[in-house]
Order: sequence, then C-alpha cells, then structure tokens
Amino acid sequence: MYKILEKRQLNSQVTWMTLDAPFIARKVQPGQFVIIRIDEKGERIPLTVADFNREKGTVTIIFQAAGFTTKKLAQMNVGDSILDCVGPLGMPTEIDNPKKAIVVGGGVGCAIAYPQAKALHNMGVETTVIAGFRNKDIVILEEEMRNVSDNYFITTDDGSYGQKGFVTEVLKALLEKDNYDLVIAIGPIPMMKFVAKTTEPFGVRTIVSLNPIMIDGTGMCGGCRVSVGGEIKFACVDGPDFDGHKVDFDELMRRNSFYREEEAHACRLEESING
Repeated sequence: MYKILEKRQLNSQVTWMTLDAPFIARKVQPGQFVIIRIDEKGERIPLTVADFNREKGTVTIIFQAAGFTTKKLAQMNVGDSILDCVGPLGMPTEIDNPKKAIVVGGGVGCAIAYPQAKALHNMGVETTVIAGFRNKDIVILEEEMRNVSDNYFITTDDGSYGQKGFVTEVLKALLEKDNYDLVIAIGPIPMMKFVAKTTEPFGVRTIVSLNPIMIDGTGMCGGCRVSVGGEIKFACVDGPDFDGHKVDFDELMRRNSFYREEEAHACRLEESING
C-alpha cells in the first residue's frame, strides 16, 4: 500500500499528490513514470513522476481528473492509500550537459516538464521555461517553474494571462536571438509536433515525451508502439522520451484516437451511474 502524504488542487481539474514510495524514490530519474492501481478491481494507469525526494522517500504525481480512475483518485485524501505503484518505468531523460536549454510545457504537460527543468537547473544549465495554457484559469506550477528557471514565459491562447498566442511563437523568437543546445517539449501531441518543426531549421536537439496508449508498461502488449525514424519503438521501455525530429506525430495522433468513441461511452455511462 502507498499512503497519500500530501494533496493539493492546482486548478479545478488538476491534482498534486505525494505518495510514500521509498523504493521508487530511491531510483527514479526525471522522465520516468509509474503505473498505479487504486484497488484490486481498478485499472492500471501510467503517470509520470513529477517530483521526488530521496531522503523522505516520496514521489509526486500530478494528474487531470479526466477518466474514471483519475476522477476516483482525485477524490482520495491525505491518509488514504492506493494499492499498487509500480516503477520507476521507462528510460530517464538523456540531458548530456547542455549549456543553454529551453523546456516547453503545454497544459498538464507542465507537470512532466517540471522535473526536467528542475534537473537542468540543478546541473547549472541556463534554463528557460515556456509554459502554454488555453487560459489563465488552468495555469499550473507557475511558482515552481519560476524557481527552477532563469527565464520564464507564459502564453495563453486567449491572452488572459502572459503573452497571447502559442508557445512556438516565443520559442522561435528565442532561437532567432540566441543559441541553445537543447529543447525539451512535453504536452499535447500537436504542440510537440510544431515545437519540433520550429526547432528543426535551427538544428537544435529536441526531446519530446510521448503519451501513446499504454497497458502493461513492460513492452509486451505493444499498445504503446510509435514510429521513430522509421523504426517501431515502445514508449514504455524505449521511451517515453524520443528525438522529436524523428517521431511520426501524425501516426501517433491516429493511434491515440482509436478508442475515442469507447472513452466517450464510458464517460457517459459513468455519469448516468453517478447521476
């Protein structure tokens, strides 16, 4: 059992939760994830480790209450326990000691971008963070991101906070002005696709963290396969980080939409049961 030690709402849909998980905290690295199961009848869901403390033996997950399990998890409180938390899974991010880096986060993807920015900052890398959201109401981790970056930019689609527009506009302006060794982009697939397209003409190494359909987390089911540089990779064991200039984003978007109707039906069923 893994006890919930801390819980706070980052916005109306996104929850920060810290778990007592000393064996995972001992080994986890930025970029890796865990698979949790709330109870013996629950489904297994992958969640990236947003932060960890080796001394305290804790790991932090940040998630959006979107499906049945995440909504149920969001209703749990400090002192409650979840049944399973397996990890760390996946490969750590390969940072390779850059001098200047940009971390781009989109929406809830900022939760995954945070440990990357923190790791870079702690290495002494000059770190710029660009965080993009639809509007001011869903902004998360602003203070945390500012604390681990030398430069911090917020964009909103509607201009309600920060700079109006998309993260790629700020990114392009920065790349035109200065030289960077690394860009890490984490967020919605279309955002990562266009970040990679933006950096490619500048020849800047670009890492993206992919979120395909994932079931077992060991590479056996094949559900998380992605095409990278014309080769089949499995995000749960080969990733989730990949070279953004080699990912077939269009194929990834098609695969992620396979079960859209079933997901919508499940949500309607859940609402009818609870309503």
